Amino acid sequence: MLSSRSRTNPPRRRAGFLLPGAGGPVLAASEGELDQALERGSAIVEFIFLAVLLMVPVAYLILTVGQVQGGAYAVVGAADQAAKVFVLHKDPASAHQAAEQAVQLAVEDMGFRAVNAELTISCDGDCLTAGTTVRVRVQLRVELPVVTALPGINATAATVHATATQKVGRFK
Repeated sequence: MLSSRSRTNPPRRRAGFLLPGAGGPVLAASEGELDQALERGSAIVEFIFLAVLLMVPVAYLILTVGQVQGGAYAVVGAADQAAKVFVLHKDPASAHQAAEQAVQLAVEDMGFRAVNAELTISCDGDCLTAGTTVRVRVQLRVELPVVTALPGINATAATVHATATQKVGRFK
C-alpha cells in the first residue's frame, strides 16, 4: 500500500545547482562551488592568451636583434674586402668599381639588399700611390624583419657602419 505522502510530497533534496560533470551531473551545494565549477578550465585559456600576447613581441625582438647583428657582420666584412680589393688595382675607376662589387657581394651574401649599403672611400693623397693609406667606410640600413615584405612600408631597425684601413703596397 502506498502512503499518501509519497505520492504528493516527494522527499526533500539538498538545495543546490546541477552542473554537468565528466561522469554525469554534479550537485553544487553553494554559489561559491558553482562559481568555482564554472571557472574550471579558464586558467589554461588565460595562460595561453597571455603567453601568446607576451611571446610574440619577445620573439620579434629576438628576430630584430639578430637582423641588426647580421648587418654588423655584413658591414665589417664588406669594408674589409672593399679596402683589400681597392688597393690591388692600378687605376682609380677600376678600383672603385671593384670595391663597389665587393661591398655588394658581401652585403647580399649576408641576406641584405645592396641598395641599402653605402660605400665611402677616402685616401691620404693620391689613392693608388705606394704607401698611401686608404680608408673604406661602409654604412648599411638594416630593415625590420617581416615588415619589409609589406608593400609601401620602409621601416629601418638601425643603421650600422664599419671602417677598414689598408695601405697601398709597393708591389702589385
